[in-house]
Amino acid sequence: MDKKLLDILACPVCKGPLVYQQETNELICKPDRLAYPIRNDIPVMLEEEARQIPADQDI
Repeated sequence: MDKKLLDILACPVCKGPLVYQQETNELICKPDRLAYPIRNDIPVMLEEEARQIPADQDI
């Protein structure tokens, strides 16, 4: 994930910062516990495409 792109992207729900998780190739919003997928090197920043991270899973 390009550092410059990560610096300008924000969670579409809360407008907070995102963290790149290399293992799953997702952008993580910790406060909302949402994981946005990256497909073909393009972040999919749609709430309906995000995966909800279970409360018992560490992020």
